[in-house]
Amino acid sequence: MNADTTKTDITAIVPALPRGVRLRYDESRGQWFLLGPERVFEPDETAVEILQRVDGARSIAAIAQDLATAFEADRDEIAADVVQFLRGLADQRMIDL
Repeated sequence: MNADTTKTDITAIVPALPRGVRLRYDESRGQWFLLGPERVFEPDETAVEILQRVDGARSIAAIAQDLATAFEADRDEIAADVVQFLRGLADQRMIDL
């Protein structure tokens, strides 16, 4: 298997927030939180942009394309960053890949 095939397979994955995990905005603090069972993460602005697009319907490729368009950036670089970010959350069971 070559690197292009692996990349295509990974970006075809449709990430979703698992049961019990929510992205919420706290008005009083003016801060986004990723809430999970017995865990709370304070995502930075970049993470929030990614997490807001994780809807269980869009693939990683679609999320990366949307971000690349919104921020006028290279889609392949964005896709690599999105994959890395989501893998980290998946390792902590805060996202399903």
